[in-house]
Amino acid sequence: MKAKKTYIGGQALIEGVMMRGKTAMASAVRDGEGNIQIEAERLPARKRSFFDLPFVRGVKNLLVSTIDGTKCLMRSAEVYADEEEEPSKTEKFFAEKLHIDIMDAVATVSLLLGVLLALGLFFFLPQFLTGLIFDVSGLPKESAWYYVVVGAIKLVIFILYLLCMLLIKDMRRTFMYHGAEHKTISCFEAGRELTVENVRGCSRVHDRCGTTFLFLVVAVNILLFALVGYFLRLGAIENGALRLLARLGTEIVLLPVVAGISYELLKALAKTDSKLVLPLKAPGLLLQRITTQEPTDDMIEVAIAAFTRVRDMDGDAAIPESRFVLSEKLSVLLERTKKQFSEADIDESDAEWIYAMGLGIHRSELAAERMVAPSAQREIQKTVEERLTGKPLWYITGDTDFCGVTIKTDARALIPRPETEELAAAAIREVKRGRRTVLDVCTGSGCIAIAIAKETGAEVTASDLSAEALSLAKENAEANGVGVTFVESDLLEKVEGKFDLIVCNPPYVPTGFIAKMQREVREFEPHMALDGGEDGMDFYRRMAEEAPAHLKEGGAILFECGEEQAHSICSFFEGRKTEIIKDLEGVERIVKIC
Repeated sequence: MKAKKTYIGGQALIEGVMMRGKTAMASAVRDGEGNIQIEAERLPARKRSFFDLPFVRGVKNLLVSTIDGTKCLMRSAEVYADEEEEPSKTEKFFAEKLHIDIMDAVATVSLLLGVLLALGLFFFLPQFLTGLIFDVSGLPKESAWYYVVVGAIKLVIFILYLLCMLLIKDMRRTFMYHGAEHKTISCFEAGRELTVENVRGCSRVHDRCGTTFLFLVVAVNILLFALVGYFLRLGAIENGALRLLARLGTEIVLLPVVAGISYELLKALAKTDSKLVLPLKAPGLLLQRITTQEPTDDMIEVAIAAFTRVRDMDGDAAIPESRFVLSEKLSVLLERTKKQFSEADIDESDAEWIYAMGLGIHRSELAAERMVAPSAQREIQKTVEERLTGKPLWYITGDTDFCGVTIKTDARALIPRPETEELAAAAIREVKRGRRTVLDVCTGSGCIAIAIAKETGAEVTASDLSAEALSLAKENAEANGVGVTFVESDLLEKVEGKFDLIVCNPPYVPTGFIAKMQREVREFEPHMALDGGEDGMDFYRRMAEEAPAHLKEGGAILFECGEEQAHSICSFFEGRKTEIIKDLEGVERIVKIC
């Protein structure tokens, strides 16, 4: 295993880890449902400038990493808490009036508050405590010892602050994620495969850690402030308020210098493993024992996910950005999907079916607003994306409801249509009137035959020319626990016996019209089950010739047909009583022959 250094660095988040590379940044967070979500974005192209010069770049990197880190921290909190609410008046004001993203604004405010907190803890409090000590001891405040004591108090406050963070449960977990981040990077640099087991055995301290940087900032601040303060004789200023302001001004002026020097020191120390520099590294590495705690395996998984995404994006510019999936209102998601379907010439009602099935609710319940969890969104989106390829919805789902029975659907047969349910319902009514033997011609998926047998217990035979369709029909009959006799036959050619009722939903689409049908029909469903010849009437003509020989005295035939075909079908059965039945849309859909 060959050891290797990496430029990828990271930061612990709330229940997650952020990793930053040369061209991309990725945050991996375990959401409230326990799933790892990744938000990744491309970084702006880097151009060499004045701000990349030594000692200057440290100031720039400090500001950028603080702002980006704060934004990532807030985003991770949003994912973990996952509370989707209406934008507040403040958010709307920032977005609509000032055209500022609220996340950017909060990050900036958080940075300012952090600066104020740092001034309070690391300037005013040390100055106050040191002043008390020197007032009690009677030592002159302009002596060099003043700055030594101030520096010592700053260091103690810094360490106590970190220890106090360990007492807060959420902060301790964040420190554990910090440990997972370090272990992952260490594992990669050791040349080992990024597995949970391998990462677990690696060190949780690292030379490029932000904790070491913070220690260097404190150390350089102490040294630099002591030298400048002593030589400028700030302690000799008699007015206490002016003396405090002079020291504060010096701290502020020196802050960029401190950051620049500390950053260069960090980079220099990280480049060598020499024991000669160990005394300089040791304090920062010891402090990392506080800010990095041993992570759990699920935390390591999150860190590996973030690191892997950044590494892959740095190596492949084609890998797209990604966003966290948060709970969102059903109405918003549904409207968005309907718009997608409309633009793709897909029936918008399919969107309603997809969401109803995905949420396990009835289609009529979609009107009731609810929040859709990320896991449900992901599953629904898979179906949406597959539907956008043109594949019929019911082929995607694998089954559909037909007259209260579940019918398996795939490319072996046509998908049962709602109008065919009306044909089956009409057939069931005829059986309940005493027509006990039934033949279903062109059975396809077997939906009509199975619905009749399931509802009435009648003796049902079903035929089809397609062996594939019959295999599907047999599977459906077995799944629904009904006994149907299946016959492979070109219409009635191989059918034996006579029946009280013959039901037939034959191919009735004119050949030339198939190319004009919806994409999902013409590209995915079997043309054999659609093509009814030049005028769509071929199978009705044949049935008019063959069906009477298989019809018992007093028996009946029920046909499904296309628009404006009913009267032509009736004309094929001269001398017999005919009846045309309209469907729920008012279309002449069913023809009854007695």
